[in-house]
Amino acid sequence: MSTGGSAIRGSRIGAGPMGEQDRGFKAERVIRNYYCINGHSQSPMFAANLDEADIPETIDCPNCGLPSGQDKDNPPVVAKHEPYKTHLAYVKERRTEEEAEQLLDEAVAAVRDRRIRLAEAAKASAN
Repeated sequence: MSTGGSAIRGSRIGAGPMGEQDRGFKAERVIRNYYCINGHSQSPMFAANLDEADIPETIDCPNCGLPSGQDKDNPPVVAKHEPYKTHLAYVKERRTEEEAEQLLDEAVAAVRDRRIRLAEAAKASAN
């Protein structure tokens, strides 16, 4: 009776000696350390033939999303976030109080005129 064994037991397709002679040589790399304000650190690798100007000064922290810089003692500080502004907040930035009063009066007058016309039309059709 066969035990179901195989001569290549424990192997997988593509298994073999692993090394640079089979897979090619790795490119030269440089590691840069980045630190965020929450104490997270990451060390991405960049190609060694890149200019220093091409390596970013700050990156987004993959843990918290805040900016990370290369200076451990002085990580970048998040600029103050503006809260979400409503449409009314934007309107208030563009208009003065007097302009707002004038626009409101015009809008109310237009609504009154429309209601009066509709009421008169309804009265005329009822007769």
